[in-house]
Order: sequence, then C-alpha cells, then structure tokens
Amino acid sequence: MFYIYEKSSTYIMGYKNGKVRPDHRKSYKTMASARAALTKWSHQWWREEGINGDSANNNPHFRYGIARANYFHDTIEKKRTVYSIFDEAKENPITETVNTPGYMSPSRESYWSM
Repeated sequence: MFYIYEKSSTYIMGYKNGKVRPDHRKSYKTMASARAALTKWSHQWWREEGINGDSANNNPHFRYGIARANYFHDTIEKKRTVYSIFDEAKENPITETVNTPGYMSPSRESYWSM
C-alpha cells in the first residue's frame, strides 16, 4: 500500500470534489497507481493555476511525495503533542500523528462523545 503525502506537513492527501485535500483514508495499491494520481493532479494544477503564472513550486510533483505505508508511518510521518480535554492541568501529554482523525484523538470532543 502507498500514500501520497505533502512533504512539508506529512498530511496524507486525497482527491475529493475536484480538489486535492488532506484525507487520512486514501491509499493506493501500487506505486504505479499513486504516480498516475499524482500526474493527474499535476495536469489539473497546470490547467487551473500554472497557466496563470502561479509558482512552479506549487506543482504537485514538487509538493507531494509517495511512500510505502509502513515506511511512511515509521520514518516520515510527523507527530504532535496534545492533551486530553479533561486534563485541565496539562500534566499528561499524548503524542499522536498529524493524520490521526478527530474521532480518534482524546484532545477532541468527538472522541469522548461516542
């Protein structure tokens, strides 16, 4: 399994409603299918933004990377420190990845309301 991720934030990216957006659920079975998706995003970017003089640094081929899922989770994905919403004194930090969905993060109300 492969992911397309934003190099600066390490968010897993997906394509929805005509836009490239963070989507922790999106994965690709093969490297070829991930490369094809990235090329499609690049062509769309060129048609909409690049032709108007937008910087080439925003081209998806430069902004995003492709990695095998295990390698991505072990070495690339960034982590952040959060606190439970019930930890008022902020004494017990929790480390989670940037791609942790809100409903699985103890720092969010949706986690506690399930």
